[in-house]
Amino acid sequence: MDIKRVKDYMYWLYYQYLLITCSYVLEPWEQSMFNTVVVTVFAMVVYTAYVFIPIHIRLAFEFFSEIFGGQPESNVPILN
Repeated sequence: MDIKRVKDYMYWLYYQYLLITCSYVLEPWEQSMFNTVVVTVFAMVVYTAYVFIPIHIRLAFEFFSEIFGGQPESNVPILN
């Protein structure tokens, strides 16, 4: 890919972000505060998804495997 096209595409994406959030009407200091809040909320959502979604998927898998006849785990050790 051409670097100029990538640069133009990034500018276009940023322009779309400004239009969607209506932050193009804000003053520069207001834009920086708004962007800080947006980035902070996005980082918190990503972190929460990274930490808690695998746990919930595992618990849901265990729940549905018990409902649909999964084999219960045995506490008896296997002796050779």
